[in-house]
Amino acid sequence: MQIPNERDLRLEQKRIRRSAVAAFVVSATLYVAFYFGVPRVMKQLPSDFEGLLQLWAVSSLFIVFWVMAGVGMVAHGRRHSPADINGAAFAPPSPKIAIAVAFLQNTLEQAMVAVFVNLALLLTVRDVAVPFVLCAVALFSIGRITFILGYGKGAGGRAFGMVLTVLPSLLFFVWTLTAVTLEAIS
Repeated sequence: MQIPNERDLRLEQKRIRRSAVAAFVVSATLYVAFYFGVPRVMKQLPSDFEGLLQLWAVSSLFIVFWVMAGVGMVAHGRRHSPADINGAAFAPPSPKIAIAVAFLQNTLEQAMVAVFVNLALLLTVRDVAVPFVLCAVALFSIGRITFILGYGKGAGGRAFGMVLTVLPSLLFFVWTLTAVTLEAIS
């Protein structure tokens, strides 16, 4: 992929903004659906420490799945590429595995943040957070799928998946920090 010129850059930025707005709308819609739907499916939301920790652990497995998928994609690509079989210590990734490596790197970054902010939110606001954390895990999965499918189409192509993945973490970070701050000053 070539480096965009100034005109192409503006068009790509416009695609990113459109994708971000679409991701925000999808996220908001799913959050509303999970907020009203989860309590109907789960008659008793966990509110004690053990129940919240168990929910966090199980939900984290769905996030870790995407890290494992990325590791598998890179490993498979390395095994089938003469330029990559010796590993990252000997050469940068070839074009054959570059997208898989980028997916893995981004997924590791997103997963690390998501797992910790999910735990922080659950332990701070307790059962109120349950539908939102479950939704965040669903958004993480949808985000990773759309990110990898759009990656080859440039920044605008992968933006929807990127924003879908990161929005819950940003929301939960601000929500948790606000809850902790309000509790400390009251």
